[in-house]
Amino acid sequence: MYPDPRHIAIADYDYPLPPERIARYPLAQRDASRLLCYSGGQIADNRFAQLPSLLPQGGLVVMNDTRVIRARLRFRRATGARIEVFCLEPLRPADYALAFQQTQSAEWLCIVGNAKKWKGDTLALPLVVKGRSLTLTATRGAARADSVEVRFAWNNAQATWADVLEAAGELPIPPYLGRATEESDTQTYQTVYARAKGSVAAPTAGLHFTPQVLAQIDARCERHTLTLHVGAGTFKPVKAEQIGDHGMHTEHFAVRRTLVDALLRHGGEATAVGTTTVRTLESLYYVGCMAMGHHVEGCTLADEPTVGQWSPYAFAASAQAQPTTTEALQALAQWMDARGVDTLHAQTRIIIAPGYTFHVVRRLITNFHQPQSTLLLLVSAFVGDKAWRQIYAHALAHDYRFLSYGDSSLLQP
Repeated sequence: MYPDPRHIAIADYDYPLPPERIARYPLAQRDASRLLCYSGGQIADNRFAQLPSLLPQGGLVVMNDTRVIRARLRFRRATGARIEVFCLEPLRPADYALAFQQTQSAEWLCIVGNAKKWKGDTLALPLVVKGRSLTLTATRGAARADSVEVRFAWNNAQATWADVLEAAGELPIPPYLGRATEESDTQTYQTVYARAKGSVAAPTAGLHFTPQVLAQIDARCERHTLTLHVGAGTFKPVKAEQIGDHGMHTEHFAVRRTLVDALLRHGGEATAVGTTTVRTLESLYYVGCMAMGHHVEGCTLADEPTVGQWSPYAFAASAQAQPTTTEALQALAQWMDARGVDTLHAQTRIIIAPGYTFHVVRRLITNFHQPQSTLLLLVSAFVGDKAWRQIYAHALAHDYRFLSYGDSSLLQP
């Protein structure tokens, strides 16, 4: 175990991934994908359709119901230069639901492609939205570290921002697929239970589920959803040699009080579908610790609490007593009750790396991740360094398909 995960060298989390092993398209049947099962040091090969029978009777399963938006907009300047505007998160209003309901204007934080060619003039894009013609304009605002504030406006009060994005935007598939977005991706790059619009990337562990698999899980387990809107940072490569020099992106999440109650009924333990669900569930512990009155470095307890990138490690190294998961969740429930809110809205930058102590997640359903990625660090933290190498070597040797449209795994340390 690393005494300080910030000194971890990302080069130690590498493996050979031949390009032909990256699944560029999904299987025709979602639950026909393969499922590598790892438990107690043993590996077994299954099909995803068998997942319900592999979960503990009466257990708690949690999944992320975020929905991918058509976040990529393509404009052309009068000079002919192409400008790509990639919508990351809403600024004014910052609330996702309100942002999509805006009419006539919206302000978002964006990544701009070919930014040097955008000299400050207003970009314009003629559209037809629900049978009505309109013009969408984009005006560049303040620059941030790796993004830009952009004000969008359109001359039709009958159209919402959600309508405009649906008509003008392109669903952003991962760059490592090496191809343009196709019409089929608008269905296959969404989970069947996607509900809350806001992600710019799919929580891909959920892409394997079908209504039939969900029904079988519901007959066997208690199932709840949460929402974490996946940011573009999920594609951000770790360029620093040590992960302490890698900055995690901020992601917004929402957790209903009913899920907190379910976690308490299950002793604070859950099966997480995907790394986004893991980051959310584990962040709840630290919000609960703050609600108990603990100081957690890098965290704030406000109307929208925040969990910092290195907060778990600083808290574990502090002289403070470490609350149990149940104690933290009880405090979180009381904190929500005191404010009369039935949904916790918060932000997290948490990085889960070797040395992390898991508080909530006991089983993880996840795809096979890129070499030298923060997601691979999370898997290593969960099952151990030796185990992740054993799992990935097995998957490579047995023709598993990798990354977003690839196969899946059920991991239990």
